[in-house]
Parts: sequence; C-alpha cells; structure tokens
Amino acid sequence: MFKMNALAFAGILCAGILLQGCAPRKVTRVNANEQIDLSGRWNNTDSRLTAEEMITRVLGENWLPDYQQQHSGKKPVVIVGMVANKSHEHIDAETFVKDMERSFVSTQKIRLVQGGAKREELRGERADQQQNASVSTMKKWGLEVGADYILQGSINSIVDSHKKQMVVYYQVNLELTDLQSNEVVWIGDKKIAKYVKN
Repeated sequence: MFKMNALAFAGILCAGILLQGCAPRKVTRVNANEQIDLSGRWNNTDSRLTAEEMITRVLGENWLPDYQQQHSGKKPVVIVGMVANKSHEHIDAETFVKDMERSFVSTQKIRLVQGGAKREELRGERADQQQNASVSTMKKWGLEVGADYILQGSINSIVDSHKKQMVVYYQVNLELTDLQSNEVVWIGDKKIAKYVKN
C-alpha cells in the first residue's frame, strides 16, 4: 500500500513538472530605450548610456576644433580599433561602438574609415576586382583614405559580493590617438554601478 502511494505521488510530481514545462512562454515587446534589469549583468541600457555619453564627449571636446583650426577646417578621419573586454562577463562592445560610428557619419563632424575584419573584406573584394572586373569599373589599389586618429579602449569590471548582495561596477575607457604622433588627444570614460540583491 505504501509503495503504491509513493509511486502515485512520484507520478503526480512528474506530471506536474511536465505540465509546467509545457506552459506557453509569454513575450511582450517593449521600447528599446526602456530600462529593464533582469540579471544585474551588462545589458542594452548600459550600452545605450555608454554610447550617448561617449558621443557627446568625443564630439564636444577641444581636440576636434583644434584639429580643424590646424587643417583649414578639414574634418578628421577616424578609424575604430579594438575595444578589449577585460570584464568578468561577455560584453560585445560593437553595440555601443556602432552607435558611436553612426553619430560620426550622421553629424558629419568626423570622417570614418573601415577597420579590422571589414577593412580586410574590402581589400579582398578589391583584389578580386583586379582579375574579374572590367578595367573601367575595377577599383584601384593605394587610394584608401588614411586615418588621422584611432579610437581604442577597454571594458573593465569589479564585482563585490557578500551573501545575497552584489555590487557590479563597470568602467568603459576610450582613447583617441593621433596616428602620426602617437599623442593621445582625448580620453573618455563611462562608469556604471549596479546593486543586485537576491
């Protein structure tokens, strides 16, 4: 009798778990600018806030008018280098970097050239054209626009936790360096701290 009750209980428990697992998931669309923190980890709000602050600062500081004054109003050419993730979690820097690049192009205060893997893909296409495109349409070597500055940086984090409480501190550092002289002309940082209680 006891064995049957235990078996019946186990069957009911398994059925309950299966039913719960089959419950439909509900997905609700939200505004991309709405702040929603579920885990306490880096999220889209952190990326957006970082991009907004860095854009305002890099386009609003003295290096830009200084360059234009020294070069008869010419716009500086910037290439984006590596933004290293040195934090404790996976963070894709491209989300805020792409927002910055979009602002460089849309404000037309800075000229932007491709870097990294995209630049190599462009060069591969140019190489392919040398053999497969007509002479009148193939793009020539040696006519790329050289960058005046490179934007590089890092994402760092510090985690302080005790029992069911945790403070996560992020700092994004970006530097703009003159490619000719190696002079750092601008440094920007964005600090974000989160208190998480379980």
